[in-house]
Amino acid sequence: MTVSNKTIGFLTGLALGLGLSSLASAELAPGFDAALMSGDRPAEEKSRDASRKPADVLNFVGINEGMTVLEIAAGAGWYTEVLSAAVGPDGYVIAQNSPRFEERVGDASRARAERLGNVEVRFSEIGDLGLSNAVDAAFTALNLHDSANRGDEVGMAFLGGIYAALQPGGVLGLIDHAGSAGNDNQQLHRIEKARAIEMIERAGFEIEAESDILANAADDHSLNIRDDSIRFRTDRFLIRARKPE
Repeated sequence: MTVSNKTIGFLTGLALGLGLSSLASAELAPGFDAALMSGDRPAEEKSRDASRKPADVLNFVGINEGMTVLEIAAGAGWYTEVLSAAVGPDGYVIAQNSPRFEERVGDASRARAERLGNVEVRFSEIGDLGLSNAVDAAFTALNLHDSANRGDEVGMAFLGGIYAALQPGGVLGLIDHAGSAGNDNQQLHRIEKARAIEMIERAGFEIEAESDILANAADDHSLNIRDDSIRFRTDRFLIRARKPE
């Protein structure tokens, strides 16, 4: 089945009231670990597994076999691959990026999607996806700060687009670089966890849990996230939130 046909089938199922969350089991898809070790997966991406702890993160969020997951601001696709393995062949990942990223990552993203078989790539703003109460889960990593640091209105539009796409009861997993009060978090590309939580709740979500799985005490929040001493190893917070039923 082609990606476009699968999308049509997915939307038809929604129209018939067949909630995809009913397809999800209580665990990551069988073969998750093997998929991450696949020879087709770039070695550079595998090298980040130790610090990013994909199984721990996705188990905490509740990304399960058979789910349809919207990945917001997917970037180059590290989490796209991980989410694809987590939901398995009966699940589906919609990897969204802003249109301005298409020239930079479009060809590689489409090649990855074709290889994985359960991924659709969309270059569209989050508010223009045409998804309403449609997906089981949403996931975004290291992105809220980019919107929130351009102003609350931009940050709330980012979260509002996610909220609209999730079906009632759907889960949001959010990771970001931790910032501290008194620092220039905009220049450092960070966000205070308290501010992130306040914005998530204001968007209508209920915070279910926080995790220190990705914490790094060696990062004191004073450096830009691209500083060589902490690049790819920043102190990060992980939040699980839910759209009310």
